[in-house]
Amino acid sequence: MTLSGRKVSSPLFSGGWVSNPPFSEDFHIARDQRTNRRIRAREVRVVGAAGEQLGVLTLEAALALAGSEGFDLVEVNPMAKPPVCKIMDYGKFKYEEKKKASEAKKKQVVVHLKEVKLRPKTEEHDYEFKVRNVKRFLEEGNKAKVTIMFRGREITHKELGSAILDDVVKDLKEVAVVEQMPRMEGRQMFMILSPNPKVAQRARDQARAQAAAAEAAEAAAKKAKGTKPAEAAPVEAPPAKQADVQASPPAGGSK
Repeated sequence: MTLSGRKVSSPLFSGGWVSNPPFSEDFHIARDQRTNRRIRAREVRVVGAAGEQLGVLTLEAALALAGSEGFDLVEVNPMAKPPVCKIMDYGKFKYEEKKKASEAKKKQVVVHLKEVKLRPKTEEHDYEFKVRNVKRFLEEGNKAKVTIMFRGREITHKELGSAILDDVVKDLKEVAVVEQMPRMEGRQMFMILSPNPKVAQRARDQARAQAAAAEAAEAAAKKAKGTKPAEAAPVEAPPAKQADVQASPPAGGSK
């Protein structure tokens, strides 16, 4: 059984209880996990920084061992008996986890719910224009809320609103599925459409490709910014032309 991302002991069919293995590489460190002096157990099962099993040690001995390596002692499985602790650089670990979460968030596809409003007497060209918008929303991976607004005595003809919503479903059958069937809310009738699995997958792939391209462009920009342009070799000036000077005859020279 798993509790809050941590493995705990589970009953066997024989009625007994067994503890799960002391450590697994796929452990999950929860937020505000106990570290160093915050660990309450007197004895802990220690896993080294490289993943090696160091056995059961007293808390003081485990802290001394972690301190000698310049690392922290982190309780990774408090439900085990004794609790499992790992020697690691906890600050670096939290930084890398935060960085991974940030990168994963960039690649997530955010789904928006966009609303389109119609009337029982909506003109044909307005209807077609709004249906095209709904189709575009769905192809982008978003959901669409199609609302029919009734005014005055129009509320007595709800069948007109139902007919319009049926037409919308038929016109968008290639890209949409009905997530929430038409229902009344006050003087409005609405339904919610979602992209079908094929369209949704295509939208996710496009979003990931765009995120990857943006990340590559950002990395290239950082690399270009960090690279200094090569200094141009100095250009030697051409030698100055010496004016032809006619040597004057020496004074008192022979004629």
